[in-house]
Amino acid sequence: MPEIWVAAKSFITFKRRVLIIKRSDYSLGSGEWDIPGGGIRFGETLPECLNREIHEETGLTVTIDKLLYAITAQVSPTRQIVGLTYLSHAETNKVTLSHEHTQFLWATKNQLKEHITPKTLEDYTKNNVFEILNID
Repeated sequence: MPEIWVAAKSFITFKRRVLIIKRSDYSLGSGEWDIPGGGIRFGETLPECLNREIHEETGLTVTIDKLLYAITAQVSPTRQIVGLTYLSHAETNKVTLSHEHTQFLWATKNQLKEHITPKTLEDYTKNNVFEILNID
């Protein structure tokens, strides 16, 4: 039966850097770098989902600033995703990764571009992320 999966993610900034995390073999897209976030649970608000996922994956507590953009894509014959991408900021850079991730980096703009997948880079470029982020 077809399903729609809704996920919230966030660019988390701290002192002109943005946090990216590398997926472990445990998770879908293993070895890829991405920003923190994940799927919404029934009954959660989007901010609740985002705060929960960020805390689970990184140990951080953040302040959500604003929604940057939304996308949708059919990723298989029976699955479509809706992705909501936010901008947040952290008061600390002390990250504690979950088992879903193996590494983290407080990245500059160039490091972000180097580490993400070409498809993700395309999405970020199309949605003017590099112009919006206040990072070096």
